[in-house]
Amino acid sequence: MMKMLRKFNCLSYWNKVASRSVVVTVMLLAAAASGWAQQTPLGEVFTIAEGLAVATNDGRVMKIAAQNIDISEKEADVAMAVLLPSINAEISEGFLQHKPTAIFSTQRVPMANRDSFSYGVNIKQTLYNFGANTSSYKAALEARESAKVDYERIRNLTALEFILGCYEVLEYDKMIDVSQMEIDRIGLHLKVAHELFKEGAITKNDLLQAEVRLADGKQTLLNFKNLRMISASKLNNMLLRPLMADVSIAEPAEAVPEHIEIAQYQEMAQNQRPEVQIIDHELQILTLQEQIKFSEYLPSFYTMGGYNYTENDYQVYERSWSLILGAKLNLYSGGSTKAELSKLRLKKGRVTEQRKKLLDNIALEIERYYLSVKTASEKLLVVKDSVAQAEENLKINRTRYENGQGTATDVIDAITLLTHTQVNYYSALYEQRRAYAGLVYSSGTDLKEQFK
Repeated sequence: MMKMLRKFNCLSYWNKVASRSVVVTVMLLAAAASGWAQQTPLGEVFTIAEGLAVATNDGRVMKIAAQNIDISEKEADVAMAVLLPSINAEISEGFLQHKPTAIFSTQRVPMANRDSFSYGVNIKQTLYNFGANTSSYKAALEARESAKVDYERIRNLTALEFILGCYEVLEYDKMIDVSQMEIDRIGLHLKVAHELFKEGAITKNDLLQAEVRLADGKQTLLNFKNLRMISASKLNNMLLRPLMADVSIAEPAEAVPEHIEIAQYQEMAQNQRPEVQIIDHELQILTLQEQIKFSEYLPSFYTMGGYNYTENDYQVYERSWSLILGAKLNLYSGGSTKAELSKLRLKKGRVTEQRKKLLDNIALEIERYYLSVKTASEKLLVVKDSVAQAEENLKINRTRYENGQGTATDVIDAITLLTHTQVNYYSALYEQRRAYAGLVYSSGTDLKEQFK
């Protein structure tokens, strides 16, 4: 019964792998469409750090994120403009049907030329509006800083995606090796079975069993190669390389610490996570917008001056300088200012609650990754010696079979058990590495620096 359960578990695993296989033809067509792309210069075997340098600097996602910073810079320049004086120049030529004329008693007195030429230059500067303009500029600066933080968020998220992609490719490499070793072991068993069959020591059923298992192993190997090709294409896409370019990644050194304190990562997340910083900038922007809107209740003081010329033969002074000091106050706007203030305060309350919810989600995310690292580490400890034991088990059953004391089923089960143990080991290994990368990301630490 135990043999049957082991065989069932292993075959179930292979069936799951087969169900994930994708038709490679689609990838080939996509590669043909992107074959014009220039391959990013990387070594034949590149490290994760080398790939990160390309993906987090030259990737299309990062170029789009950089444009957001440029846009926010220009928006800050627009907000800066309201702090500076506005200068307007005007020139005109007028043509009237009748000459402007006034009546004084019984006399008609001309007032201006029928055709006249005029020009002028005027300057207007807001002197004080209770911080409305300066608050608008500060809000634009906050938005610019938020865009920069968002750029770092996208870069770190891209780094995480790339690292996980590298681990996926490396894991598939190990699975391909395991599948190939399984095929070699079954092939060796089949060779021995052929010799024993020729001698009449076994029945043909043993040969058929081995041949079916060999075909199943070859199919599993093909599935892993297809899945590995798809994962490699994802990495090539991030590296701006042709999709079907060869991807060879150097196996990283062990980077998972033996002892991890979850409280340390949670504290780091509160101070470093870009999402928290972005919400803080958003709260500051809402506070500044509230100040801008409240200033509408108060007067705005300004000065305006200029020089104007109007051609008029009947006017004593055609040229004149002017200086005006004024104040402007909106007495009533239908209650829109009060409504806008209420809306901004409600937004601040909502964003404040969103910040609390975000911190809760980050804490849960860190705990999930922490437990995943811990579970994977415990799995590695359990399975660490199992591979050697499974190899010894196969050796014993193979010797017994060759001496006529065991059955072909015993050998096939031993091969299946060894394969299953090796799969468990590599699955736990890369599960641990992926979970640790996620834990570092959740804390807000720069993955590019962490994995250099």
